[in-house]
Amino acid sequence: MPDFSLQLPEEISDVRDWTHGFAKDVIRPAGAEWDEREETPWPIIQEAAKIGLYSLDFFATQAFEESGLGMAVAIEELFWGDSGIGLSIMGTGLAAASLSKTGTPEQIGEWAPQMFGTADDVKLAAFCASEPGAGSDVSAIKTRAVYDQAKDEWVINGVKTWATNGGIANVHVVIASVDPELGSRGQASFIIPPNTPGLSQGQKFLKHGIRASHTAEVVLDDVRVPGSCLLGGKDKFDERLARAREGKRSKGQAAMKTFEATRPTVGAMAVGCARAAYEYARDYSVQREQFGKPIGDNQGVAFLLAEMATRIDAARLLVWRAAWMARNGKDFDNAEGSMSKLYASETATFVTQNALRILGGNGYTREYPVERWHRDATIYTIFEGASEIQKLIIGRTVTGLPVR
Repeated sequence: MPDFSLQLPEEISDVRDWTHGFAKDVIRPAGAEWDEREETPWPIIQEAAKIGLYSLDFFATQAFEESGLGMAVAIEELFWGDSGIGLSIMGTGLAAASLSKTGTPEQIGEWAPQMFGTADDVKLAAFCASEPGAGSDVSAIKTRAVYDQAKDEWVINGVKTWATNGGIANVHVVIASVDPELGSRGQASFIIPPNTPGLSQGQKFLKHGIRASHTAEVVLDDVRVPGSCLLGGKDKFDERLARAREGKRSKGQAAMKTFEATRPTVGAMAVGCARAAYEYARDYSVQREQFGKPIGDNQGVAFLLAEMATRIDAARLLVWRAAWMARNGKDFDNAEGSMSKLYASETATFVTQNALRILGGNGYTREYPVERWHRDATIYTIFEGASEIQKLIIGRTVTGLPVR
């Protein structure tokens, strides 16, 4: 039996260092500019694509290497650079995860390359689940997909909201209800190919944080897609519907499968943001003097830094465990994915809040990046399952009590 070790393999350490270099030299210097512009940073995504950091090969290699840690460490470094730009680079990954979890090998082979494009022609993808009346409660999704048997087409109508890359993506993955009476068990994932008539961008949201990441409504008005665009295939979906109508237990719903797979990823994002703020506050506390000594020499500041550092390391270990479990096919029997997302996101808000306090008045100004990181951190406790939802999932899992 091999010895237990938490030391990263050399190849993953190399990925971490490579990604950190890009974050340090390219992302971080541009963070404030793109936050102010509130636009997708296409030039930076293009730079990432040129060096292989934004590509199907990179996502596939890092997400599915043996330990499962490659993507976690890479994401931490990108979001250490800047959360908004990091999400612009990684946002396609949510749609790619949905395709990977629910698509057939043929569908993955056809659509995954179109989600990323090439280094010379970068593309984006969007995952569309949330709706104006259906956020945490995915069973309330009203977007409807109706099968037109005569033409072997699906007709989709509805409005999606809070979609990263929504409306500007080359490929959209949309969760829609086929049998509303079955709630989330009657839902399926659909690929919307590029330039499909009827799909349009609705409102673009102006956000508190992660401003460099495009977030918008997606309107679907009699959108017709080929039957082959139902992820997983119609035969498999019909079998799942039949089991649900008979009251048999489902192995998972379309939206939940994606969120379960990506919770450790969001945790890694939060760790990166938290680490950026902690390191800045730590260095500031050594350089800034008051009353004739560095402020870090004061117990009140030193204790804050100690707790920040400890929480970051604990959050990272939870993320690494969940990433390893996901890669190795281990079930989250104790909601380990939700644990990693919950603790890391709450850590990000705690750390950035206290980093701002350590900087005092300087931390509250836009001349210092901590103010931006503080705004960015808030999203981690909200998107892809709010902290309260994660606690609900963990509580139900550890008690074994049924969902009511």
